[in-house]
Amino acid sequence: MEKVLRLPPGFRFHPTDEELVVQYLKRKVFSCPLPASIIPEVDVCKSDPWDLPGELEQERYFFSTKEAKYPNGNRSNRATNSGYWKATGLDKQIVTNQVVGMKKTLVFYRGKPPHGSRTDWIMHEYRLLNINNSSPSSKSPLENWVLCRIFLKRRSGAKSLDNIRKVKNSKLVFYDFLAQNKTDSSSSSGITELSDHEHEESSSSNTFPYFRTKQS
Repeated sequence: MEKVLRLPPGFRFHPTDEELVVQYLKRKVFSCPLPASIIPEVDVCKSDPWDLPGELEQERYFFSTKEAKYPNGNRSNRATNSGYWKATGLDKQIVTNQVVGMKKTLVFYRGKPPHGSRTDWIMHEYRLLNINNSSPSSKSPLENWVLCRIFLKRRSGAKSLDNIRKVKNSKLVFYDFLAQNKTDSSSSSGITELSDHEHEESSSSNTFPYFRTKQS
């Protein structure tokens, strides 16, 4: 696995779709030097999304290769240990002066198709257009590279990932309703509640390519 560059404090990797395709994926496919060694090579379908390297709270980026589901087919095998990635919607064109690549959106489902349970894990899979119009079976390994952005969608009103972890790892505390000298009426629910908080980040232009500074 490639050595991954650690970002300086206050910076995060936040490239555009065009930068991901042109400056990273295209360079990877053609074995050109990358602007930064920030994206590791990981087979994203060998692990569930929560087991992939990196911080779960942040967007994670991986170079991965596509594995054909059938020997002579175009469909990719996206089954993991606990579920599978399912494409949703139409692929989006990535355009500079011309169409340079495509972006596919996938959602992770637990279980076996077609009865899987939808989760909030999202993947954006970037691919180049066919380099030499060759058939899938004749492509070289480099031509099978894709770039994946994986993140956990935050639904409105849903608990944050930090709060989910706290609930999972904490014990519920029950109060003694018969106790005397009880003055706190706000605790009459019988269970302690973990407060939910969210952190907003705003980004501005940076002095390094594809990196954005974080401001409080």
